[in-house]
Amino acid sequence: MATAGKVIKCKAAVAWEAGKPLSIEEVEVAPPQAMEVRVKILYTALCHTDVYFWEAKGQTPVFPRILGHEAGGIVESVGEGVTELAPGDHVLPVFTGECKECAHCKSEESNMCDLLRINVDRGVMIGDGQSRFTIKGKPIFHFVGTSTFSEYTVIHVGCLAKINPEAPLDKVCILSCGISTGLGATLNVAKPKKGQTVAIFGLGAVGLAAMEGARLSGASRIIGVDLNPAKFEQAKKFGCTDFVNPKDHSKPVHEVLIEMTNGGVDRAVECTGNINAMISCFECVHDGWGVAVLVGVPTKDDVFKTHPMNFLNEKTLKGTFFGNYKPRTDLPNVVEMYMKKELELEKFITHSVPFSEINTAFDLMLKGESLRCIMRMEE
Repeated sequence: MATAGKVIKCKAAVAWEAGKPLSIEEVEVAPPQAMEVRVKILYTALCHTDVYFWEAKGQTPVFPRILGHEAGGIVESVGEGVTELAPGDHVLPVFTGECKECAHCKSEESNMCDLLRINVDRGVMIGDGQSRFTIKGKPIFHFVGTSTFSEYTVIHVGCLAKINPEAPLDKVCILSCGISTGLGATLNVAKPKKGQTVAIFGLGAVGLAAMEGARLSGASRIIGVDLNPAKFEQAKKFGCTDFVNPKDHSKPVHEVLIEMTNGGVDRAVECTGNINAMISCFECVHDGWGVAVLVGVPTKDDVFKTHPMNFLNEKTLKGTFFGNYKPRTDLPNVVEMYMKKELELEKFITHSVPFSEINTAFDLMLKGESLRCIMRMEE
């Protein structure tokens, strides 16, 4: 490529301060250093995590920053030591990585890489502690190692999954975060058997992806639990057979679910981050074999309280990170599930806007109107 080894000037959406609309700026993107890759982003989606760190209400504010972590792109150039990827390869950036060398990466049971695990406070590259983005010489911070709200970005090779070049990037880009997280929570962690009952707490994009996993598993009943009754109609497309709004009942929601299912659901997946939903998710599963999986991220002061008898009665509580998928090893196979028409992605994509209208995507998510809004980098 004629651009390899040179600084690229391109457009990026910069968050200058918490909660203020992003502004489209010309940024300079430095060439990739050792074990880094510069990627031309073609499509990026908005995930709730971007909104959470843009609002910066409950965590360390790191600004100015280029957010974005759910995307699809093409390798422009590679840094020293990168052998697995070459210019022209199609890739999905992922907020967590796989170095392939640490104890976690070598374990079949874990996807929590020691080197490249998500770090929300780090705004620089791990190789040299510098940013690859500048505006008029001043550094702009990175976000979770990806920063996909830019036409070009620099990412550690361990955070890029090489995928089938035939796969449409405007669809499979949503597999780089939320959809894989929910899907894997069900398929890899809850593992419902055919004919079992599954409850899903929280019917946002991640919850609906968990529901899609229950549908693919052949669950006989899929119960959606959400405070917004409008979400039931949409959830039906993902296999939802029953809907429970905790506000409609005078008794705790786990008791409602136990009554509905003659002793409890076989599997339950929590995708809200609300501590009470997490506890209900565990308490609603059947004794003897019930498994509850926590996906949502709690606030820092939350405490999980339940009676130890729940464990002695052989209920199982598990947690998951990115659906237990190893990004480089497993994501290409999830893309193939879509290519074989086993997994439906179109129903998650509710909106599409040009990149210049990125603030519209934020508005849609803040109003609760979108599941996933895809932004096209090229107008």
